[in-house]
Amino acid sequence: MRKLFFESLIRPPLTEQLPQPDDASLIALATAIDDAARQRLGHSLSIRAVDAGSCNGCELELHALSNAFYDIERLGIRFVASPRHADVLLVTGPVTKNMREALERTYNATPNPKWVIAVGGCALDGGCFAGGYAVVGGVSEVVPVDLHIPGCPPPPIEILKGLLALMDHINMRTSVP
Repeated sequence: MRKLFFESLIRPPLTEQLPQPDDASLIALATAIDDAARQRLGHSLSIRAVDAGSCNGCELELHALSNAFYDIERLGIRFVASPRHADVLLVTGPVTKNMREALERTYNATPNPKWVIAVGGCALDGGCFAGGYAVVGGVSEVVPVDLHIPGCPPPPIEILKGLLALMDHINMRTSVP
């Protein structure tokens, strides 16, 4: 313990570099998501996050979207507390038997049109928890999934790209006669 203490006095802290205010790719992504949401939905995108039994790795990345580094609110995307106010259900983790009914109720309470995004490897097929006695399986075992964002956990920028892909998918579905 003493050795770790002395090493921490010498070693600088591990931090990420701040994004530059003129980071073109982040600004372009932000503009694309905001424009797509307003064009396709007529308002900003509202997300209800549901933890169906995960290890919290994906939730930490979702929370990172709201910090000063990414600041998802400025992109026209907001997390809501009620599924009745949501356009998108963002589900993380494998669905456990205890959360199956809660996920179904949340899905049914979300107004149409609604979309479901499964975030992380566990949400796809149960991940390392698959086959466990308390696990039903991936999100698609319980509710229909429109988009899967792979990763364990996926970084916040990939989640943003997934939201943009969903907006493009919505546009293709609504533009076809």
